[in-house]
Amino acid sequence: MIRISFNKTGDIISGFECKGHSMAAEHGQDIVCAAVSSACLMAANTVTEVIGLNADAAAADGYLRLDIKESPNRAQDVLNGLMLHITELEKQYPDNIKVIFLEV
Repeated sequence: MIRISFNKTGDIISGFECKGHSMAAEHGQDIVCAAVSSACLMAANTVTEVIGLNADAAAADGYLRLDIKESPNRAQDVLNGLMLHITELEKQYPDNIKVIFLEV
């Protein structure tokens, strides 16, 4: 199962951590994993490379983390878009995706 946790302070998202595999299909054929991975990478790259915020990011097989190290206000549209996208995927694939909200 893919578990993605969003770090929030009130309504402000300061980062996320995504780990695991959906196990919906064989490696290379798993559209659930591909959808989540692509969305998370796009959000992390947009925050760091397009918006230019200072962030700590890490990626490995089945793992992606983004922690914004400065005010995350300018990244809220991107991070809220990711959260909406992932929660909608969770509704479609409840056995494969679990969304968690952590108050930090």
